[in-house]
Amino acid sequence: MTDAPKFTTLGCRLNAYETEAMKDLAGRAGLGNAVVINTCAVTAEAVRKARQEIRRLRRENPTARLIVTGCAAQIEPQTFSAMPEVDAVIGNTEKMQPGTWGKLATDFIGETEKPMVDDIMSVTETAGHLIDGFGTRSRAYVQVQNGCDHRCTFCIIPYGRGNSRSVPAGVVVDQIRRLVDKGYNEVVLTGVDLTSWGADLPAAPRLGDLVMRILKLVPDLARLRISSIDSIEVDDNLMQAIATEPRLMPHLHLSLQHGDDLILKRMKRRHLRDDAILFVEEARRLRPQMTFGADIIAGFPTETEAHFENSLKLVQDCDLTWLHVFPYSPRPDTPAARMPQVNGNDIKSRAARLRATGQTQVARHLNAQLGRSHSILMESPRMGRTEQFTEVCFDSDQPEGQIVIATIRGTAGNRLVA
Repeated sequence: MTDAPKFTTLGCRLNAYETEAMKDLAGRAGLGNAVVINTCAVTAEAVRKARQEIRRLRRENPTARLIVTGCAAQIEPQTFSAMPEVDAVIGNTEKMQPGTWGKLATDFIGETEKPMVDDIMSVTETAGHLIDGFGTRSRAYVQVQNGCDHRCTFCIIPYGRGNSRSVPAGVVVDQIRRLVDKGYNEVVLTGVDLTSWGADLPAAPRLGDLVMRILKLVPDLARLRISSIDSIEVDDNLMQAIATEPRLMPHLHLSLQHGDDLILKRMKRRHLRDDAILFVEEARRLRPQMTFGADIIAGFPTETEAHFENSLKLVQDCDLTWLHVFPYSPRPDTPAARMPQVNGNDIKSRAARLRATGQTQVARHLNAQLGRSHSILMESPRMGRTEQFTEVCFDSDQPEGQIVIATIRGTAGNRLVA
């Protein structure tokens, strides 16, 4: 019996989802004595970390076959195939195909293989390989979309993921039904550019149509959550769901990136500052308990202190709670890498100021929950999350995977205490 391959995941939730799919495909193919690393390419730093991780994995697994895949491998296949530690490189499309893993299991000859990386821009379908139950025992993640048709000047991801393509609604609904039958109380819809879902499908449905369909056709699903969205692309049906569907969780993570209109234009974003503020205000009008997270980049090329202050102010104007702060680092082959760069120390300082502002916002949110009753989905015997995605800790065991009602009596770090 061969040892099961080991997997390492870098980067986003979608990568983690696809790692679970690869585990299944590799297991079915009988691949053994192998280490697979699923890489990220969102920044130049992410690619550097991928190379560092490859060297570490080789030291720890000197006799295993080392296979590299993911966005960094898709974008820079020759970089990774040239590394002496690497035995094979496979692209983002190939990693989701059973035949790839069959070839790796049967035809591997021990010498470095030619990269198995095709043109990602020619891919027109999202892989139908579905994972039932990836996540915790309480929450499952369902990939409904992949790729991106937009070309933000700082982003290399479309060249790793390809153009936008959607999983048909019927396939999504069938998978969610299976997850509910297995006992999952919450499902999270994920994708690279989630609000573009449906544009490539017949009749071009929108994300709101998918959400409403899921909630209608899977009545036993207790909670539906959607991951990062582009607020400028939100459709009327999604707003209706926010207003009328209590099973759609009151927490949205927004791809805002900046708070200054000039920088947003230089990023080639599709929204302006006021668009973000108006969206948040309208969503809160429809659902007063709504909380928001956001991605914000500090130190984008040409950013002045005044530009940055607008990002800081946007956190307050939108009353954002959960910030993902990214210090800008130039990604080769992107337009932003050719723009005038901000001093590295200024970038670090601004990122730290944004994080400090975010921490103040978190504390404000936590304190506002004291004395309130929340529905909490238990991820482990003593930790769960509210509908607003806030972590709650307990001092006694609760039923894992179940939703419990509890009153908040304190805070501990960035968690609530019930």
